[in-house]
Amino acid sequence: MSRKQNILFFTLIIASIILFFILNLILGTISIPPSSIGKILFNVGDEPIIWQNIIWKSRFPQTITALFAGAGLAISGLQMQTVFRNPLAGPSELGISSGASLGVALMILLSGSIGGIALSKIGFFGEIAVSVAAILGAFAVMLLIIAISQRIKGSVILLIIGVMIGYIANAIIGVLKFFSNDEDVRAYVIWGLGSFSKVSGDQVYTFVAIMLVLIPLSFLLIKTLNLMLLGDSYARNLGLNVRRARLYVITCSCVITAIVTAYCGPIVFLGLAVPHLCRTIFQTSDHRILVPAVTFVGASLSLFCNLVARMPGMEGALPINSVTALIGAPIVISVLFGKRRNEINS
Repeated sequence: MSRKQNILFFTLIIASIILFFILNLILGTISIPPSSIGKILFNVGDEPIIWQNIIWKSRFPQTITALFAGAGLAISGLQMQTVFRNPLAGPSELGISSGASLGVALMILLSGSIGGIALSKIGFFGEIAVSVAAILGAFAVMLLIIAISQRIKGSVILLIIGVMIGYIANAIIGVLKFFSNDEDVRAYVIWGLGSFSKVSGDQVYTFVAIMLVLIPLSFLLIKTLNLMLLGDSYARNLGLNVRRARLYVITCSCVITAIVTAYCGPIVFLGLAVPHLCRTIFQTSDHRILVPAVTFVGASLSLFCNLVARMPGMEGALPINSVTALIGAPIVISVLFGKRRNEINS
């Protein structure tokens, strides 16, 4: 694909991000005029206080969270697919999301049994406790995976072990659900559906600050990812320490997944679908193009999914995982069918 075509696609993708960002601020159960949105964001004029609260306390935090979460998950998915050379690898395949879910399950499902107080009723402090529990659970699994990766050479074996760790975590969660009361189980299930609206107040600034560090760090691994595409033997001959490189990429992917899961819940299909979509659009495996591409496409698709979940006229919002699955699964299926058709024709 020519450079002009790449520039055109990037321009269109960035334009879609701006469009979906604005629509996320405008549309909702209460429609706010675009002119008022601008005045509220730039703190000029005297707009109704209820509109200001809607923008600053709900829509803007939710929109900025969706943007960075989508970008992070897309980068994480690309890294995982490159390291394991598996088109079905995603951010959650190493059990990181399951680890975060287990941490939240231990916090939510045991809180009612041990303390007699459901975290879902504590409010802000309950949300902080859930986020901390998710981070601790995700990082515990991440450290375990990193330790295993230092002892195992094969990426496929490591991937299988990660999947098995996820099964173990889900089994423990199932046992906790069985012995928990209905209110705690409901609170956990709602968390597991995923939402960009959970990040509010000072949390959004912390989340954005962390992602502003992790996403640029991911760009430093572009050369490493390109070398890993050649295979271990060729990469080693070109001077790459394959084991160390794999450790860096897996760590970066796991940390991004852990942070997003802690703040937003386990978000599915964005990390799996976006890399496939970008490879199809740009017709390349060069990570110098793919990494920025998945960053922007992930942000755009995430904003679109959040917009669909909060369709105007609806009370509340749809579970974000339902929307991402409905949009992401057909993308993966169509891309895989397209690849199969090209192989047959060639």
